[in-house]
Amino acid sequence: MIKTKKDRLKAIGIILPSVVAVFIFVYGFILWSLRASFSAWDGIMPDFTFVGLKNYFEVFTSTRFRIDIWNTFFFTFFFLALTICAGLFLALLLDSKIKGEGVFRNLFLFPMAISFVVTGVVWRWVFNPTVGINVLLQSIGLGWAQWGWYTDPSMYLNFHPALIPVFIAASWQLSGYTMAMYLAGLRGIPEQLIEAATIDGATFFQTIRYIILPLLKPITLSAMIVLGHISLKIFDLVYTMTGKGPAFATDMPAIYMFETTFRGNHYAQGSVISIIMLLMVAIVIVPYLFSTFRKEKA
Repeated sequence: MIKTKKDRLKAIGIILPSVVAVFIFVYGFILWSLRASFSAWDGIMPDFTFVGLKNYFEVFTSTRFRIDIWNTFFFTFFFLALTICAGLFLALLLDSKIKGEGVFRNLFLFPMAISFVVTGVVWRWVFNPTVGINVLLQSIGLGWAQWGWYTDPSMYLNFHPALIPVFIAASWQLSGYTMAMYLAGLRGIPEQLIEAATIDGATFFQTIRYIILPLLKPITLSAMIVLGHISLKIFDLVYTMTGKGPAFATDMPAIYMFETTFRGNHYAQGSVISIIMLLMVAIVIVPYLFSTFRKEKA
């Protein structure tokens, strides 16, 4: 009994510093940001005079913030679609028992080892109007005039073509993550089901549609939650690739928050944007966590 008590105290002593650090540097600063969002702090010197919802009203009526929300919506949609489809395709490819599976698996997972900053710099070079992919396009008779996503002034349903290179780069980096999740799911499907479907005359695509995809729904949902959480707070990749872009074409709430807070010294408005971003992520994450905990208890 004494040994059990000592072990419990040791365990508490090991985890306590981390718990204290999380409460101070995560939840403490969240509360600090929440307080600052209702204040009149607009400059270097703190001013916590309560102003109610004034800062929230100014942010929500800002043209830049509305553009950022649209950009986030389009980026999230295309980023999720590309990443999930690419990950599923790669997982099916590896699950087909191809030669050199280990090499290809490591190759597909390699982009995950790179930071978003490095990815942004590399892909900025790839899509540069004078080098990179445009050299290849020009060699086959397709100049940058047809592929000028960065400089194209046109808009389609509030969607600027400059976002295309951004979600291509993001999907390239995280496709390996969804591939690993789907591959684990595919390896958990009993082979008897696939064999029975084949004997019954199901084609490869029918097997995927009616057997594999329904069984992979929990993995798809988990991948969408994780990727959605990443897309809602994306900053470093976009900032290193395009910044806020021409006329806020690739601007995101995180970039708006960074520039408002640390360049404009508008700390109250910056806190408002950070709280809105927190709520956006919470809307995605919290219901999923509650659903997971309920299933575990059941």
